[in-house]
Amino acid sequence: MADCLFCAIVAGQIPATSVGETDRVLAFRDINPQAPIHVLIIAKQHYPDVAALAAADPGMLGELLTQVHRVAVAEGVGDTGYRVVFNTGEQAGQTVPHVHA
Repeated sequence: MADCLFCAIVAGQIPATSVGETDRVLAFRDINPQAPIHVLIIAKQHYPDVAALAAADPGMLGELLTQVHRVAVAEGVGDTGYRVVFNTGEQAGQTVPHVHA
């Protein structure tokens, strides 16, 4: 999607500090972290939110969550605990209309 911030990151048009990547998922550090460890995990293909992703490709949702856990382990919180958030829609606080955890 041409005007999507996260699509521009996937395309390499906007720099990001990557912490993990697969063929279909990208994990990178948030530029305005709200926690000591704040990593965004996104589908490389554009889906506006987690509901759209779940409807279109439930397997991709599983891949996204697998990468969430891999990043948590790499960041040293895999065993102690970590929080995963999907804001879905503007009313829920979603600020970038591209699925991300």
